[in-house]
Amino acid sequence: MARIDEPLNIIIKQKGRRCGFPLSEDDKMRSWIINRLVHDRELRKILWSVLLVGSFIGLVSDVHSQKMDANRYAEVYQQYLASASPLQADDIRHFVFISRDELRNHLWLKCERLSGAQILYPWRTLEKSRGVYDFSKIHDDLDYLENHGKQLFIQLQDTTFNPQQPAVPDYLRTPEFNGGDFAKQNENGIPSGWVAQRWNPKVRDRFALLLEALGKEFDGRIEGINLPETAVEGLDHHQDPSFSPELYAQAIQANMAAMKQAFPRSVTVQYANFMPGEWLPWNDRGYLRSIFAYGQEIGVGLGGPDLMVRRKAQLNHALALMHENTFTVPLAIAVQRGNYIGMTGADLDPGRQMPQDSSPGSSQVPMLHAFAKDFLKVRYLFWQNEEPYFTRDVLPMLR
Repeated sequence: MARIDEPLNIIIKQKGRRCGFPLSEDDKMRSWIINRLVHDRELRKILWSVLLVGSFIGLVSDVHSQKMDANRYAEVYQQYLASASPLQADDIRHFVFISRDELRNHLWLKCERLSGAQILYPWRTLEKSRGVYDFSKIHDDLDYLENHGKQLFIQLQDTTFNPQQPAVPDYLRTPEFNGGDFAKQNENGIPSGWVAQRWNPKVRDRFALLLEALGKEFDGRIEGINLPETAVEGLDHHQDPSFSPELYAQAIQANMAAMKQAFPRSVTVQYANFMPGEWLPWNDRGYLRSIFAYGQEIGVGLGGPDLMVRRKAQLNHALALMHENTFTVPLAIAVQRGNYIGMTGADLDPGRQMPQDSSPGSSQVPMLHAFAKDFLKVRYLFWQNEEPYFTRDVLPMLR
């Protein structure tokens, strides 16, 4: 196949012959080219045309390459469609992701393969006022689980998915802390919740103190603790002049370091799914990669909140990084709301109900388990208590 620069070589040689230069003398040729470009408008037009064509072809080639890269894992899930139930034995630590209201007197307590419960605790409920902590709910849940031979995995939540639920204690929602949290919006511009101003050093310092207090109470007694997803909808410098993607990546790493320092014995995990300011593989600025690299460096596990095996967004971000790299830290993935039918909570506007698939032969659980085990090589798998799927599909297949 002809090279892009061949037409230009031919043009230069033809011009050179007319001027009588011996083409083997490179220094004379370069001098002639420079001189002719200055004085020969026709040659300049030809050169610009060649360069533009070459740039366009290079751009098309790059787009095609990125498109192919974006689709590289699109069909991988098909390898696991034939996975059978009950789920084969594995080294995965299985947990139910469940609310406090649903925890007690549930069938899952009789499932031996479920190691325990992952429970979400909002920052607002744990710090009643500045520096005044109330961990009584965690103590109650932990005591209950221990009495049933189960472990607790804390998800410490500094973000919400309901615009009526702020993300931080009221004392932070003041001018001293620049308001404390940020109002998220989905892609349709509809308010979708709140997130703590993680990039705000004053807010981050208060979060680190909360982690320190939690560590003093529970490190070594609980199975682990994880911080929620890094994704933030509708956030950029125009929305908050104090924000930048670089600062945000540094802030996530600072929270990870604070969590690890507070919990040197219990497992620590950062959910890292998407980062503001980039979109992989088209616009890779290294923000998400830096979170995964930093977790490996300091001993914080990594993972994400949605096991979406058919959706390119997840496949090109957290799932790709989990699959393509070698980790000594534990990897974790959650099957959360909607994942049992190939959706996520973000697919719906706040307040809308997730559609249900009640057909008994449609379970995706064996395939999801095999994908998590073999493709992602996770250590922790969190199954949301979403009905009818958890009782109908997950519990029988874990027995």
